[in-house]
Amino acid sequence: MTYLFLGHPTCSTVAKARKWLNDQQINYTERSIVNENPTEQELKDWIKKSGKKVGDFFNTSGLKYRALDLKNKRLTLSEDEQIKLLSSDGMLIKRPLLIGADFVVAGFKQSEWEKLLLK
Repeated sequence: MTYLFLGHPTCSTVAKARKWLNDQQINYTERSIVNENPTEQELKDWIKKSGKKVGDFFNTSGLKYRALDLKNKRLTLSEDEQIKLLSSDGMLIKRPLLIGADFVVAGFKQSEWEKLLLK
């Protein structure tokens, strides 16, 4: 199985996740979340597959998120409007994203990834 791994090249969390995947010899295809933003349809599919809410896909610690005051503004947006916003700028998306056949994970928590990938 080859997974899709989306991240930003200079993000330290992405680097940790990439190293972990490589150390575990897990096959993945990497895609830049900034240069190849996820589309609205991809995000809709991934959010549904993840079982999480759209809000869980926002990079709430990111500079752009704070600069746009999305903590407050996001609450007034519909789910579709939030997805459109996420698809407009990869820096707004929590990273890394790991997409498998039957799961999607936003962010890197080693214990969570171990449960999913080292069954």
